Amino acid sequence: MNLNPEKITDYASHFIKVLIDYSPKLISAFIILFVGLYAIRLINRFIRRLMISRDLEPTLTKFLADILLWILRVLLFVAFIDKLGIGTSSFVAILGAMGLAVGLSLQGSLSNFAGGMLIILFKPFKVGNFIEAQGVSGTVCEIQIFVTKLTTSNNQTIFIPNGSLSNGTIINYSLLENRRADLNIAISYDTDIRKAKEIITSVLNNNPKILKTPAAEVSVKSLTDSGIQLAVRPWARNEDFWGVYSDTLQECKKAFDAAGITIQPYVMEYSKKEIV
Repeated sequence: MNLNPEKITDYASHFIKVLIDYSPKLISAFIILFVGLYAIRLINRFIRRLMISRDLEPTLTKFLADILLWILRVLLFVAFIDKLGIGTSSFVAILGAMGLAVGLSLQGSLSNFAGGMLIILFKPFKVGNFIEAQGVSGTVCEIQIFVTKLTTSNNQTIFIPNGSLSNGTIINYSLLENRRADLNIAISYDTDIRKAKEIITSVLNNNPKILKTPAAEVSVKSLTDSGIQLAVRPWARNEDFWGVYSDTLQECKKAFDAAGITIQPYVMEYSKKEIV
């Protein structure tokens, strides 16, 4: 095969000319690429520190930072190929179509994802709080992207989708420092109400876990067919709540037995058919 020196020279000249004409775009595109990568690294580092300072979950912090990182990288890639002179309209259209298809196929997951973002943003609860939502209650042990994980008092794990959780009613028992226990103690009509209230008040005053301020309340709640309902309302710190709840019932029962006070008897109701 014979190579024509003139053709080789023409090809070399054309290549050099194209390279010279295209080199400014190539150099500026790579400058944008390297500067953009460095800027993305700084932005990602700043966002991570910001989320850590806001006491976000480590898992969520990493996930959100990674999402932001890839979004910025995609935008940088589009800017890079656009600077090279490659048309980006079709590329952006393909990305849009793919995003629409994924969005339609993952509507439920996206709803849970959005709910997780709302929980992170508005913080109705955090890890360690005792909450009640969606008909269940428990201690929040982990806030994930799509679900929130609770641990119940009997050591069961419950996963609640963030979409329904963020759109429903949430009762956070740990948001405030103190909590009131609402107890009902029934006594018979033969019992001296004043004496019963004095005994309950003495039990409450002897429990060091019950707060003095706000003061506990003991009052008549209602008069039923079978007895007198007394409302007992002691206040305690969140960490002492269940201990106060149980101890109050136990000590009141002991004090009533010692004083000869009768607790409301158990009454079994029968239907007319059973009586006949």
